[in-house]
This record gives sequence, C-alpha cells and structure tokens, in this order.
Amino acid sequence: MATTKSKDLRELSVDEINRRIRDLKVEGINLKLQKATGALENPARFRAIRRENAKLLTILAQRKAKA
Repeated sequence: MATTKSKDLRELSVDEINRRIRDLKVEGINLKLQKATGALENPARFRAIRRENAKLLTILAQRKAKA
C-alpha cells in the first residue's frame, strides 16, 4: 500500500481523516503483532504509517487553527 500525497489528503473531510487515522493505528498494531510473531513481511511499512499519520494530524491542526 503506497502512501498518499498531501495534496490528496487535503481534499478529505474531517470525518474521513479521522477514520483514516483510526485505520492506520489499527494497521500499526497489527504490524507490531506480526513483528512479535516473526511473520512481518514489510518492515518499511512502519515508517510509511507513521509518516501518513503525521500528515493527517498536521492537516487537522491546520484546519483547527484556520477555524
């Protein structure tokens, strides 16, 4: 799963952003579980999840500051 560009993320509504953040957290938890069991196939996905989550949180903070 490739990361999404910030331009595309800015077009999402607040509800969609919150849903996406929740999904990323669940995916991160699943990856940690896979790592603990030795079944992790793509360790670089941790970094991608953290970065996309940071992008989404930044967009939310900017919208809150603008309002």
